[in-house]
Amino acid sequence: MRGNKPKTPLPNPNTHQIDAKIGLFWFSLKTSTHGQPSCPKKTMTPPQTTHVMFVFSGLPHYYNAILNRLNQTPSLQVSVVVPNQRANPEPHSKNIGSGVYQSKKGIDFKVFELNEYKTYYQKTFFRGFIKHIKTHKPDILVMGWPHILAFFFNPLLFFWVKRLNIKVIIKEIPYQIPKKNEAIAFYKNTTLLKENGQPGAKHSVLYYRFLTFVRSFYYTKVIDASVNYVEDAVEILGSYGLAKQKIFVTYNSPDTDVLLRANETIKHREPILEPNPSRIIHVGRLIAWKRVDMLIECVRNLKNEFPKIELLVVGEGVELNQLKSQVADYKLDTHIKFIGAVYDIEQLGQYFQASSFYVLAGVGGLSINDAMCFERAIVCSECDGTEKALVKEGENGLFFEAGNQMDLQKKIRILLQNPVLSRQMGKNSHQIIKTKINIHTVINIYKKAFDYVVNK
Repeated sequence: MRGNKPKTPLPNPNTHQIDAKIGLFWFSLKTSTHGQPSCPKKTMTPPQTTHVMFVFSGLPHYYNAILNRLNQTPSLQVSVVVPNQRANPEPHSKNIGSGVYQSKKGIDFKVFELNEYKTYYQKTFFRGFIKHIKTHKPDILVMGWPHILAFFFNPLLFFWVKRLNIKVIIKEIPYQIPKKNEAIAFYKNTTLLKENGQPGAKHSVLYYRFLTFVRSFYYTKVIDASVNYVEDAVEILGSYGLAKQKIFVTYNSPDTDVLLRANETIKHREPILEPNPSRIIHVGRLIAWKRVDMLIECVRNLKNEFPKIELLVVGEGVELNQLKSQVADYKLDTHIKFIGAVYDIEQLGQYFQASSFYVLAGVGGLSINDAMCFERAIVCSECDGTEKALVKEGENGLFFEAGNQMDLQKKIRILLQNPVLSRQMGKNSHQIIKTKINIHTVINIYKKAFDYVVNK
């Protein structure tokens, strides 16, 4: 690593707002490895602290644990740039999903709040960002979509990051990103759904060619490394020209140490609900692409076969009233309980332990990790890709065909009919978390990525 800086508190964020003046296009810069802007480089001496600056659209509560753990590493100092919501008429950035719970509770890293604005290329970025990095001089920037686009559309940012010798790491899943040679056909033939269940906008072939070109640019000219949730990233990002050694698969995880401790603690408490071997649980935001509506349909169709079937719906969101109306129309009030949002870990664990297994009917991610920490079997389909590493068919869960209600009912039926199998799958889930994907494995891969970019 580099920097040779003591781990002292970062200075207060500069509140000045400066719009970068774009007077040249990116390709006027010499961006190849033979012609980067000539400038003095930082001396690569043995460091004490490396300053890693993350650039986010918000502070989702589940990611704060990762940032805290990284900041607790003696060789790292973490800061985060997020939108200044006091200057934003919206309740949160449009880049954050509806209903995502954000919190500063318990954080021990520095947060800089900059004003977010809509750029001429119709994506958001931060006013005064160039001055911010010139003032605070991070060693590494970690950012994802859409902020990574600024390196293409704002040549001054690209210039200053190179001049300051700041390394850039892209953070992504990647999800719904095709390989380069399949991109045009993918976008033409695939309808990408937004989280509200509505189809995304369709564009011309020329637009998709340009998008592919932009991706190739930042993967080959800007990015020093990538950190990703899924193993498919190696092939996907590699197809755009990113070298394999620059691709790090971190997976994704909540703070599993906290969850595993809670799992043991609540075993000695009175159950939060009366025992019911036919109880299943869903946890997550109530938005269209979670497909809770389809899960309700399954309960309706299975209640005659399993008279005591019960679904706990933990979460809140824009679909709540519609889902409650669906339950009322089907007269399923005794079979489906809306618990609301639960952010207390031990209380959430009690609801998991009161249920036989966890069902994710649509797109999701970390709720699978949560359920596994509390020893639950998993029923899910294609989620965001992270499920491939977490859920092993027949070992700790069952997959159903995405969007296929009959197949989902079949998998729920299998576990309701086989409680012994369900319990064993839950134990296997617990073991996977303890030994394969947890907070420690994620942090270790992040550290490897940081070491790579500062030492290459």
